Amino acid sequence: MEPICPQQDALSPKIHHNLAEGLDDIYQSAEFKLKAVHWLSGAVQIPTESYDHMFDVGFDKRWEVFGRFHDYLYTAFPLIHETLELTKVNTYGLVYRWPGSDSSLKPLLLLAHQDVVPVNNATLSEWTYPPYSGHFDGEYVWGRGASDDKSGLISSLIALEGLVEQGFKPRRSIFLASGFDEEASGTFGAQSIAKYLSSTYGENYFAMLVDEGNTHKESFGAHLFAPGVGEKGNIDVRIEVTSPGGHSSIPPPHTSIGLLALALVHIEENPHAPHLTRTSPLYSTWLCQAEHAPHIPWTLKEALKLSVHSDASLRLAEDLLFRREDAGLDKALLGTTQAVDLIEGGVKVNALPEQASAVINHRVSTDSSIADVFEHLTDLLAPLAGKLQLSFEAFGKNISYAPGGTLRLFDAWGKGLEPAPITPTDAAPFKLLSGTILQTWETGNGKGSNETVIVAPGMMSDTRYFWKLTPHIFRYNHLDNEDRLAVHTVNEALSIKGFLDEIRFFTYLILNADEVQL
Repeated sequence: MEPICPQQDALSPKIHHNLAEGLDDIYQSAEFKLKAVHWLSGAVQIPTESYDHMFDVGFDKRWEVFGRFHDYLYTAFPLIHETLELTKVNTYGLVYRWPGSDSSLKPLLLLAHQDVVPVNNATLSEWTYPPYSGHFDGEYVWGRGASDDKSGLISSLIALEGLVEQGFKPRRSIFLASGFDEEASGTFGAQSIAKYLSSTYGENYFAMLVDEGNTHKESFGAHLFAPGVGEKGNIDVRIEVTSPGGHSSIPPPHTSIGLLALALVHIEENPHAPHLTRTSPLYSTWLCQAEHAPHIPWTLKEALKLSVHSDASLRLAEDLLFRREDAGLDKALLGTTQAVDLIEGGVKVNALPEQASAVINHRVSTDSSIADVFEHLTDLLAPLAGKLQLSFEAFGKNISYAPGGTLRLFDAWGKGLEPAPITPTDAAPFKLLSGTILQTWETGNGKGSNETVIVAPGMMSDTRYFWKLTPHIFRYNHLDNEDRLAVHTVNEALSIKGFLDEIRFFTYLILNADEVQL
C-alpha cells in the first residue's frame, strides 16, 4: 500500500559538508553558547514595542526606538553589514540581500520581525526578572521578545554572520526581511516590505519563504513538526441595531441594546459547524500521525487511514477527533470561528439608546470564504429580524422592511482577508524544509536516537502581505514547545538550547537551499 504520509530523509549538505561540520563544531562549543546568549540578550534589552494605534513613521516618536535597535544590529553583526546589501523600507523595515552567483536560481526569503508586544506596567512586579533585562539564568534568556520573535531574527543573523565568516559564497541569493509592527498588523512594516519586494523584483520571484510559525511538540509518542502551509482568512462584521429613543421611564420591551443582545445570543447559539475535510492542512497533520505516531488510539488510527477513500470513515474520524478532551483547538483550526469582541451603545442612563452595535471577529476556515460568512449571518438573522419587527439590511442589500427599527450587518473595517492559498507539499521546497528539519533534529539530539519524528503539514498565520511573492510559504519555528515560556505575557523566556537549535536550522536551510533544485 502506498504511504499516506511519506517522510523525507534527513538532508545534510553535500557540497558544503565540511563547512556544515565546522559550524556544527563551533555551535557546540561553550564559547559560542555564551556569544549566542549575548547576541539574544542584547536584542531583548531594547524595548521595540509596537502598539495597535500608531501614527506614520516620522510623526510618532514611539518608532524611534527601532533606530537604537538597528544600531545594535550594526555593532553585533559587522560582517553581515560589510557583505550583504541592506535596504531600509519605510525607515525601519530591513531587507538584507546576499546576491548569489547564479541568477537563474530563485532566491530564498527568510522573514522575522523586530517588534514585540508591549509590557503592561501593571504587571512589572510579577516578572521574575525585569522584562527588558535579557537576563540569562544558565538555561533561559528572559524578557519580552526572547521567543517572539527576536530569537527568529537574531538566529537568522547569527547563521548568516557565521557563513560570511567561514567564507561561504552562495549560488542562490538569500534575502532576510524584517518588519517592525507585526504585533500591530504589519501595515507599516511587512506591508511596505512586501510592496518593495514585489515592485523591485516582481511576483513569484522567490523559491520559498520561511516565516515564524508552529513549533514542534510531543504527540502520541512522536515528535511532531508541523510547518504551517495554510492560513485562515479573517473578517470583522459589525452588527448594528437602531430603534426609537425616548425617556427610559417609558421603555419598550427591548431597547436597541436589548435587541442587539438577542441577536448576539442567537449568533453564538448557532456557530459555524467545523468539519474534517481532505483539503484542510490539519487533515494531513492527522494522517501523518495515523501512519507514524506509535501511541495514537487504534480506532482513530484506522478511521483516519480508511478516510482517504471512504467518506463514512472520514465522518467517523471527525467524530472521534471532536470527542477528545482537547478537541477545542482542532475544531477552531478546522472551522470558521466567531467571537464578539467589541460592543457599544447608549449615552445616558435615563435615555433609551437609539443605536447599539457590536463587532464579531471571524477566522475563516481554509475550506470556506468571506461570502460564506456573510451568507451564514444573513440566513441566520433574517427570521429573527422579522420576529422582532426590524427592517433587515445585510451587506448592502435590503432584505426586509418592518416599522420597529433596523438591524444591519456590514464589513466593520473593509479589510476582510480570504484564506491563504495552500502551500503545495509534494514539491521540492516542502521536501527541502522537511529534510532540513530532520537533519537539524538529528544533529541536536543524536543520530542514534530511536525516537519517532514526524514532519507533517500544519496551519498558522501572519504572512498575508507576501502571498504573491511565492506559492511556497512555510510558517515555522524550529523550537520545541518546552523551549518557549509565556509568549506575549509575564515571564517570557527562551531556552538557550532551543536558540542554538534555531541557529543550526537556519544554517542548514541556507546551505541545503544552495545545493538542491527548487
